[in-house]
Amino acid sequence: MLLERKPPTVRAAMWSATHPWRAIGCWLLFVALCLAVGSAVGTRNATSADYRVGEAGRAEAIAEAGELRNRPVERVMISGLAEESDTAARELTARMKALPEVHGVASPVRSADGSALLVSVTMKGAELDGKAKVAALTAQTDAVQRAHPALRVEQTGTASIGKGVDRQRGQDLALSEAITFPVTLVTLLVVFGSVIMAGVPLLLALSSIAAAVGLSMLASHLSPDAGVGTNVILLIGMAVGVDYTLFYLKREREERARAGGRLSPEALVELAAATSGRMIVVSGLAVIVSTATLYLATDVVFSSLATGTIVVVLASVISSLTALPALLVLIGRRTSARPKQARAGRLWDALLTPAARRPGITLAASVLVMVVLSLPLLGMEQRVLNKDSHSREIPALQSYDRLTAAFPELRIRHQVVARATSGRRAEMTAALRELVRRTRHDPLYTGDPALRLSADETVAVLDVASPYRLSSAEAGRSLDRLRTVHLPATLGAVEGVEAYVSGDVARDADYLAHQNAKLPLVGGALLLVTFAMTVAVFRSVVIGAVGVVLNVLSATAAMGVLTLVFHTVGSRVPLFLLVILFGLSMDYQVFVVSRIKEAVERGLGHRTAVIDGVARSASVVTSAAVVMVTVFASFVFLHLAEMRQIGLGLAVAVLLDAVVVRVLILPAALVLLGRRSWWPGSYSSRLAVSGENAGRQTATYSAPSGPTL
Repeated sequence: MLLERKPPTVRAAMWSATHPWRAIGCWLLFVALCLAVGSAVGTRNATSADYRVGEAGRAEAIAEAGELRNRPVERVMISGLAEESDTAARELTARMKALPEVHGVASPVRSADGSALLVSVTMKGAELDGKAKVAALTAQTDAVQRAHPALRVEQTGTASIGKGVDRQRGQDLALSEAITFPVTLVTLLVVFGSVIMAGVPLLLALSSIAAAVGLSMLASHLSPDAGVGTNVILLIGMAVGVDYTLFYLKREREERARAGGRLSPEALVELAAATSGRMIVVSGLAVIVSTATLYLATDVVFSSLATGTIVVVLASVISSLTALPALLVLIGRRTSARPKQARAGRLWDALLTPAARRPGITLAASVLVMVVLSLPLLGMEQRVLNKDSHSREIPALQSYDRLTAAFPELRIRHQVVARATSGRRAEMTAALRELVRRTRHDPLYTGDPALRLSADETVAVLDVASPYRLSSAEAGRSLDRLRTVHLPATLGAVEGVEAYVSGDVARDADYLAHQNAKLPLVGGALLLVTFAMTVAVFRSVVIGAVGVVLNVLSATAAMGVLTLVFHTVGSRVPLFLLVILFGLSMDYQVFVVSRIKEAVERGLGHRTAVIDGVARSASVVTSAAVVMVTVFASFVFLHLAEMRQIGLGLAVAVLLDAVVVRVLILPAALVLLGRRSWWPGSYSSRLAVSGENAGRQTATYSAPSGPTL
């Protein structure tokens, strides 16, 4: 075959194989450039405006236009002897006012029971800017605490809580790495029996993650980062990086064993590239395309998750097609080891027997198990994870709990934002007074509402307090009462005035409603692109339909188990799981069905081809699944509730997909479908004359065609 007629994946692999040191150098240079350029341009973080959705978002936009936007506020509570706490409050106030980061300090307020004194400090800048400035305030709080050891002086607020969450996230990632790396290395040692061969997937995965971190910084200037990019890069990068490398390595070892030492390392790499190389491209493209549907949710967090996933998968594919062939050639030149011909073991023969001999019963029983596992999904409760759901190991949250116990009016602040035309300012003011009167007599609210007006008095922000926890039913009722009863009867009755409600409760409610409204669009697009890609790869509508159904089974069963364990699930978890699981399931789908297709091309009958293809792919699929499950399961030990839930969901889904779906359901379904599995492709006609091709294998070692690109 002429070089120019070979597929791009083979040409890239052959160049790397014939110039191994140059290829490895180019890959390392690429990683270094990604990190250097990414560090130079920095990360563009999401702003408050990027998070705005629904009515709450409209309210915040109006407030900002009237120069009444929310500023970051830190609250310092001083508990102890009243006389000494007054002295400490004066010292704290003086210290805070001297800071350039501080916009203003409110007068101290004593709690209802007199046990605590509250000092509220407002910082300069936008609400999300607080984390970058809060350290200066914390230093002054600590200084006052040291000066008054008999008192408890503690600081909390959105900024200090955010820094605490970030710190805990960093510790969690370190813990995850400490669990994942050694377990992954041990798994690879078992698979390959060689430290060098086991180290290759791990090193490529780590270098791909490093490249992806740099690329994500660049990408943030197109789609801002919401602070979750690094988490998903590590989560997905370790899984797919090792996965893709494992597919390639296993194929190269099979070809080396079959050749019996008669082929050079370069020729073996070419054979592996012709099949596994293309499988990696197809699998990577499937993950990228399916993940890209998250952009349809028009949500900054989902966009950030999608960007992180896409860049790390892209980096993993590039490393598998360039650096990996070069490493394999270098290793092959220095070893005389000839692995034995790969073959299915007795264990897999036994596991595949039900699908081969009783496909109908096997299919029905396996699908029933998956449906039963999916049933808890019907009772899933979703909520936006907030201060109530974060780990209480964070000191700022411990302070928050004590603060809101002493000052319950600080738990919830509904913000009513109104804007009037210049001729309706008086009517708006009168309506606001009536709204204040109504909320004072409503037990769902507490305290005296605070009113702020813009310079021209056309924009107003009214803070209405509620003494309940953010995630409580009473909090939801207080928002609903404000929006549907009090607002329509006051501001809503004035022509020329528009009014909306924002605040933490409103943001959570509007975000959940926005996400649920986008779910059909994202889900529909996901099903469509997955089906279209599978049909394009295998030239079979039936294989495409089977793949979509199996992916849905895996995803719903995993989320059923997740619901059974947690019951209440973070609002972002189901949609993210659905999209990522569809992409990752394509790894196994492409690999297993490609092996079946190769068996068909060798002239095996359909039933034999199905069982042979699954059996030949069983060990590598199992090894890849073990690595993935290990990576994902390590996130179950983290503190962040969403990451725990995502880790458990992905681990369960991969395990079910590798064991139940690919070993039982897929082969049973394809055996029952027979030649119809390949409709309307050309393979159904080849099966009719498969007997003529039996035994036509030669010693030329030309690679099977693999998936079509």
